[in-house]
Amino acid sequence: MMSEPTDKNGRLYYRWEWPLKATPEAFWPFFANTNRVNRDTGIFPVDELPLRSQDGGAGRRRLRFRLPLPITWVEEPFEWVAPYRYGVLRRYENGPLRTMEVLATISPQPAGGSTLVYETWVKPRNLLGWLAAPIALGIIAPQRFGAAVRKYDAVAALDAPPLLLKRPHRLVPGAEGRLNSMIEQLVAQGVAPHLLDRLVREIKEADDLVLAHLRPYALADQWGAPRRTVLELALAATRVGLLDFQWELLCPMCRGAADRVHNHLSDLSTSGHCTTCQIDFKADDEHAIELTFAPNPTIRPVERTEYCVAGPHQTPHIAVQQLLLPREARTVQPNLKLGRYRARTMGLSGSQQILVAEQGADSLELSLGAAGWEPETRTAVSHTRLELHNATAVPQLFILEEMAWSDQAITAAEVISLQRFRDLFTGEALQPGEQFSVGSLTVLFTDLRDSTRLYREIGDAPAFGLVRNHFDVLHDAIAEEEGAIVKTIGDAVMAVFRRPISAVRAMVKAQAILANPRDGERPLQLKAAVHAGPSIAVTLNERLDYFGTNINIAARLEKFSQGNDLILSDFVYSDPEVQAFIKDGSAPLQTKSFETQLKGFDDECFNLWRIVPE
Repeated sequence: MMSEPTDKNGRLYYRWEWPLKATPEAFWPFFANTNRVNRDTGIFPVDELPLRSQDGGAGRRRLRFRLPLPITWVEEPFEWVAPYRYGVLRRYENGPLRTMEVLATISPQPAGGSTLVYETWVKPRNLLGWLAAPIALGIIAPQRFGAAVRKYDAVAALDAPPLLLKRPHRLVPGAEGRLNSMIEQLVAQGVAPHLLDRLVREIKEADDLVLAHLRPYALADQWGAPRRTVLELALAATRVGLLDFQWELLCPMCRGAADRVHNHLSDLSTSGHCTTCQIDFKADDEHAIELTFAPNPTIRPVERTEYCVAGPHQTPHIAVQQLLLPREARTVQPNLKLGRYRARTMGLSGSQQILVAEQGADSLELSLGAAGWEPETRTAVSHTRLELHNATAVPQLFILEEMAWSDQAITAAEVISLQRFRDLFTGEALQPGEQFSVGSLTVLFTDLRDSTRLYREIGDAPAFGLVRNHFDVLHDAIAEEEGAIVKTIGDAVMAVFRRPISAVRAMVKAQAILANPRDGERPLQLKAAVHAGPSIAVTLNERLDYFGTNINIAARLEKFSQGNDLILSDFVYSDPEVQAFIKDGSAPLQTKSFETQLKGFDDECFNLWRIVPE
């Protein structure tokens, strides 16, 4: 550690340095989680206050420490270049300090590992500030930060996830008995005991910051288990009261949780406001609503205290965030993953598309001018040098963000299309009048051929039994392909899937089972049709349903099926996975195309495909 009395601006300066075993890429997720760092180093919890007119524009925040004599400040936007450095400037309204600026830099070392340098500049307001700063920042803080850094480095060097940073917590009185009863119920339902044991250990031992937003897919990746299996474990655990739902409405820009609702979709409004981006938005993207989990308070209450609300970890998809003054230029060199990015600012409309590939430019110049962004996509390599220029007359917060959403997130669009979710939570529905986008959805409609004649020939009771059995066959085939039955109408079924191939496989299997029943049972011919396209989720008749043009098209295709065949729209037929399945020699299928018009779409001719097993 090194300190100097003052710099040229009259600020006290402190510098701490630690050697790390971990690389910058491995250490970044731990130290860039400023919420965790502040808690682990003894920083007080904070509350966010409304910005005043004199506090500035988007990106700034007004915060207050939770103290008997609260200290309030305005925080400039965090600036960072992942995975190498981040910093922030705070301007205090009261208390012993006027300003504090911090900068953390992680530098790779030629022999391996890296070096962390943490620098702090403070400008005292009064005598108390001049006396307290050397004690707090010169003696106490480096000891606490050193302990946290060593703990993070030990885990990061093992390439282990943050979930391994355990902070054991006592369960509430009587929780052990309730927990044992829940475990027995889940085992009786067929839950894998070894995965249930892992979940219980997480609930008992994991950090509150992790448990407050449990992501089953992240747990599955950590445990080396199938993602769907762990998701269904979390759903079953919620049904017996071990976990709780959390439906989170995400801002489309910063992807932060603008609203968090426990337990029920019916409590969620699909209109939100993001205090960071200062925008109002609707859930018109399939990623807009995420489902996370947390322990039920009757087992373990989870602390939801905030220690930092705007660090790099809050928006991990943002690789670079820099605040540029008018006419200022700056060069940064992040470490980018392969994929698509966009550069944007909070003060200018539009964006610049950037493709990071194996081959591309090793230097890009991005000028933030009033003329807007270039329409063409720029191509760059992972370690490209970005030369940023703010050509405007006002400060601009420059953001470079990854376009792909996290694949560990479970969206509402995904989970409501799972049969297991609909079986366990039949009462989950949106508020009347609410709706949200589910993106591209595959829709299946089925019906039994000649069901009226079936009732007349064998009688109502036997025919009803066959129809019930046919529903069971469809339920199992659809659930096996990660789909869900939305509703039944007489002998007909409407079901949804996330991928076209799932619907095709499910129907080929179900039709084969129904056409070749066990000895003595009557064969049934199932008519089926599949279409896919963007749709929205709504509540109809007090249950989750779907609405939109593509739903209407799918409903009209089933009438062209003759039984034991499958009608596909041209969009579904052209899907690469469907094409591979059709051409697979182990299950040969005959295909035939035809054109037709659909009721309500008189000005359009549809190209359809009939699929029949050979």
